[in-house]
Amino acid sequence: MYTTLQFIHSYWAYLTLLIIVLATVNALKGLFAKTDFKHKDLRISLFALIVTHIQIIIGLLLYVYSPNAMGAIKSGGMGSVMKDAALRFSSVEHPLIMIIAVVLITIGYSKHKKKEEANAKFKTLSIFYTIALLLILSRIPWGNWFN
Repeated sequence: MYTTLQFIHSYWAYLTLLIIVLATVNALKGLFAKTDFKHKDLRISLFALIVTHIQIIIGLLLYVYSPNAMGAIKSGGMGSVMKDAALRFSSVEHPLIMIIAVVLITIGYSKHKKKEEANAKFKTLSIFYTIALLLILSRIPWGNWFN
């Protein structure tokens, strides 16, 4: 089960990153071009929300079933995990930052729905989605992506 979850999480990540980049660029384009907020803009931002939530659910399941993360925490405690850079990244930094990014995407999507003007909608989505994208890019295990 662990290898299946790892496979799905790894390949779903490409789609997730692509959609988040698309949604962020779309929001920034709408903000700077001062265009109307159309149905496609809503769908793009909603799709980014959906794929990130699916990815975080898969990631949390993977975390629970991970022999590396959970095994290291159970055997040596958090102190030993925090001393090892690779374990700290996979057990603490990556999951925590990704959860924060998904929360930011969720907040941004929720807040934009309450705005009336198109520019305010695009601005809200731009801020939250850009910060989330930067956080995600900072904690992707890039070495695993190119192997």
